[in-house]
Amino acid sequence: MNHEMRRKGLVVSVAAVSLLVGVIAGFFAAHRMIGDMSGMTMEKRSVSGSSERADGMRDMKPMDMKGMPMEGTMPMKDTEPMPSMSAAPSGVVAIPAVARQLIGVRSAPAAYASLEEEIRTVGTVNYDERGFTQVTLKISGWVREVFVDSIGRPVRKGEPLFTIYSPDLLTTQDEYLLAVKTQAQLAASPLADAKANAAALVVSARERLRLWDVTDSQIAALERRGQAEPVLTVYAPSSGIVLKREALPGKYVEPGTTLYEIADLSTVWIYADIYESEVMATKLGQPASVTFAAYPGETFRGTVAYIYPALNTEARTVRVRLELPNLGLKLKPGMFGNVILQTDAVKTLVVPKEAVLETGLRQLVFMDRGQGRYEPASVKLGRRSQDYVEVMEGLTEGERIVTSANFLLDAESKLTSASSMQAMMGRIGMADWQMRGAHEAKMEGMEGMDMGSMKGMEGMKGMKGMDGMAGMEGVKGPSVTETRQVAGLSLTLTTVPEKPKAGEVLLKLKLTDQAGQPATNAQVVFVYTMPMPGMTDSKVTAHHTKEGLYEGKVMFGMGGTWVVTVNVTVPGRPPIAEKFQFSVAGGGM
Repeated sequence: MNHEMRRKGLVVSVAAVSLLVGVIAGFFAAHRMIGDMSGMTMEKRSVSGSSERADGMRDMKPMDMKGMPMEGTMPMKDTEPMPSMSAAPSGVVAIPAVARQLIGVRSAPAAYASLEEEIRTVGTVNYDERGFTQVTLKISGWVREVFVDSIGRPVRKGEPLFTIYSPDLLTTQDEYLLAVKTQAQLAASPLADAKANAAALVVSARERLRLWDVTDSQIAALERRGQAEPVLTVYAPSSGIVLKREALPGKYVEPGTTLYEIADLSTVWIYADIYESEVMATKLGQPASVTFAAYPGETFRGTVAYIYPALNTEARTVRVRLELPNLGLKLKPGMFGNVILQTDAVKTLVVPKEAVLETGLRQLVFMDRGQGRYEPASVKLGRRSQDYVEVMEGLTEGERIVTSANFLLDAESKLTSASSMQAMMGRIGMADWQMRGAHEAKMEGMEGMDMGSMKGMEGMKGMKGMDGMAGMEGVKGPSVTETRQVAGLSLTLTTVPEKPKAGEVLLKLKLTDQAGQPATNAQVVFVYTMPMPGMTDSKVTAHHTKEGLYEGKVMFGMGGTWVVTVNVTVPGRPPIAEKFQFSVAGGGM
């Protein structure tokens, strides 16, 4: 009977030890599964090694657990590091040939080429201010007859516009005729002073008529006629298109009244705004081409005539003026056009634009190291053309870089790095889950465990970290309360609960102005996402509850790092888009 009970105890003990070994092996298997998800190429273990381990397992005999070294760290000889993780440097991606063909990876060498930068913007057509004329009068009177009676009509210089009756002008004509008549009577007088005075009166009256815009031909006609004309004809001072007309029959006008505005549209100006960073590449006399939706397929060419000295502080742009000939008067003031400014061509090291990944803080390219291995490299970029970009630092001529599918390589590279692996663990709610007991091998209480009894198994309760495996729950993140000053407003973001967990969370935004008064007329939208490949943005409109407090409920699908963009629109203020980043607890496998 004792022999039978001893044999049953042996079986139960072996089963308990097997269970413990299975739990530890399951932990490392989970880590290896996560490594496989990152796309790393795992080398197959040799068949001989597997057979040796299998033979070793078959040769295992019942042992007395008292003789096992339970203190200190547990030797893990069979858990070698995975070959692909140890052999490849950080960030390097190895892609098999079949996978490269499926995702379409292509590469090309960096080479020197002639780079011509294009500055693209939108321009507005306006008239040439040097050919703009206003028709005004220097006398008061009444408009009698109007000859140019519509806006948009072309006029030629010297063409009659309207007639005007002016009592002052009529009186001056009579004075001029009288001075001419007196001068003729005193022509035979022996008194030199009388002749000089008569001539001075004629000159004075004629000059007054000229200052009132009476032409020399009209003065000559007045002398031939010998009688003052009650109405005077006003002629166009320049050629162009009538943009404004205020001359109406019977209208009383005073000196300084603008009756016509005439613009010469044979040459037009185009105003365009370029960014602050593009000012250095823009020069006077630089060629420019403009296209208009009204004339598809037709390109109008001109030059940069002026670069304005002031900067638009709100848009951070500088205005430039282009001059274009307007053949056939096709270009109308107010039309919009797409402007392209061509800079001087320079020979420099270039790569295709699609080869560069913009991360916000830096620019990356993937270098082709051969045999399906790709490595990210940081570069410094310069000028850009429509298809190429200048590389100032980070590459040399002849180095091959990836020109397509580099976004997939970037995602693969981030997953393979150790730091990104830890970040991914945090995003799925496992940042705080650790097998501390497995690493430290502190299995207190197992010294008393022998083959004939289950004593000492109670000591397994002391394995630190194992209790966390039941629910796989992470430690709660820090509370979220942050205040920022943006565009004259104070933004305070809080969450309910204070330490957000995965699931439904209430976001609260407190809006106040510089005086501390609540902003109650704002529109607030919360846009939230998790910064990882494949995650899309979600948004919710916040509602005003009281005294500048806006609330909206969001759904955090898992634990990890979340980014919430607060979009605030207040009438009379520039729009605000402020990003808040915080940790969300919860999640699991």
